[in-house]
Amino acid sequence: MTPAIFGIAGHTLTADEHAFFKEADPAGYILFGRNCDNREQLRKLTDDLRNIHGREKLIVSIDQEGGRVARMKPPEWQKYPAGEAFAKLWNIAPASAIEAARVNAEAMGRELSEVGITVDFHAPFDVRRPETVDAIGDRALGSEPMQVAALGRAVLDGMGAAGVVGCLKHMPGHGRAICDTHKELPVVTASRQELAIDIEPFQKLSSHPLGMSAHIVFEAWDASNPATQSATVIDEIIRGAIGFDGLLLSDDIDMDALEGSIPDRSERALGAGCDVVLNCWAKMADQIEIAERSGTMGSHPEERLGRVHSMMGEPASGPATEELLAKRDALLKIADEHVT
Repeated sequence: MTPAIFGIAGHTLTADEHAFFKEADPAGYILFGRNCDNREQLRKLTDDLRNIHGREKLIVSIDQEGGRVARMKPPEWQKYPAGEAFAKLWNIAPASAIEAARVNAEAMGRELSEVGITVDFHAPFDVRRPETVDAIGDRALGSEPMQVAALGRAVLDGMGAAGVVGCLKHMPGHGRAICDTHKELPVVTASRQELAIDIEPFQKLSSHPLGMSAHIVFEAWDASNPATQSATVIDEIIRGAIGFDGLLLSDDIDMDALEGSIPDRSERALGAGCDVVLNCWAKMADQIEIAERSGTMGSHPEERLGRVHSMMGEPASGPATEELLAKRDALLKIADEHVT
């Protein structure tokens, strides 16, 4: 199995993609708006991916958070609020905010499960600060570690009730970045003592089986390498101080925060300790070279992948999706009424 998650070019698999994926046997796939037309089309695409490998448990992933980060959009799918909506409600009624985040995530997860998606790269556990870059911005669940952990746990629980696996991102924390990793490399100068705040939400949820790294340099830990490509950060902070022993994915290896060719970036991330590289842009030449240079997944990463697979399943019985959304809206209305 190739330790990579690959993107797909369009609404259906091309013959070249089918042949390559069958040979390379990647750990999974990631979907974007370019892959999502309607429910019937998307379900067929995800079924085709599973049929390539002849196994039901497969990472078929997406970034579906709500707000700006939504690959599946109305009118075909529901519109969901960004994390800030739940953070605002927390300031008035924390228990209501937790329940609103949970039912929102369960409703979202049911839509994902219906079309065969098994993993959602949600939620951000990044602690928001005044200087936090807009690329995170209103996606964040709050500015206090306990709040972020509590709301993040609610999101993971809601996803889990829908049979979908959520993700801890972006370890060890994106809140202090003041530039967008899609465009350039952030450098964080905070001390180890200050950074203890950033890692706290991840520590609270460290038993979760899936996490994602950040393309950020933390000078206090490793002044030379972004976390994704830093053996020091991965071993001492993510695996050590945070205590995370789940499957560690790189953030999108195509982002401009990283230097070098895409295969070079992937090789460095895997060499530093990432279990799987995330390659989003469906460029066949890059995918082929990543597969050639990455080798096969080791036994420990495979065991971690197995734990992710074990959390995938059918949605639990419970209220209909419409009831979940109605409950969310009633709870979020508390914040609106408080403002007025």
